Amino acid sequence: MHQATTTTVRTEWSKRALDVTVAVMAIVIVSPLLLVLVVLIRATSPGPALFRQTRIGAAGRGFVMLKFRTMQDGCSDDAHRAYIQDLFTGEAKQHDGLYKLDTDPRITRVGRILRRFSLDELPQLINVLRGEMSLVGPRPALPWELRMFPSWAHRRLEAPPGLTGLWQVSGRNRLTMLEGLRLDVRYVEERSFWVDLRILVMTPVALLVGAAR
Repeated sequence: MHQATTTTVRTEWSKRALDVTVAVMAIVIVSPLLLVLVVLIRATSPGPALFRQTRIGAAGRGFVMLKFRTMQDGCSDDAHRAYIQDLFTGEAKQHDGLYKLDTDPRITRVGRILRRFSLDELPQLINVLRGEMSLVGPRPALPWELRMFPSWAHRRLEAPPGLTGLWQVSGRNRLTMLEGLRLDVRYVEERSFWVDLRILVMTPVALLVGAAR
């Protein structure tokens, strides 16, 4: 028992060290890009550049996740809620092989580009530095999404949510919601420093493949 606890602590420490090191380096490298994106978002649609939303983190604790705003400011999320419900009931249809809202009118022109290359996720590096998220982990769920999850999927709350994860590098929007949740649970069961490194290495390729669709 003591050895298992020591291994767990060592794994968590190394994971946190990786998170902080990579997040700091990434923020320094992409800071000019971040400034350009802030200007573009503010110049092309009214509203703030950052979008703040409550998500559920490790142990079910809520936190405010940061993203670049990709939609019209103050728009309703009714369409998104309805689509997530359809994903769980199996009624959602693929569009060009992907599970996503087709031609969502809420998304701005700049927002479509940000989403295509996942640039809207870059502010979450701040969440990583705060310890609210990790570089690698399960997808951060919305509170109302969590209430729809089957009981077995709650194991994903044993790890902090990630900027990327096994779900994202294994198909992302090509997968159903339940397939993605199973991958999140699998990650929690198998997570280690080396698993995180492997997923981080796979992420740029997954992003390029997704952007090409």
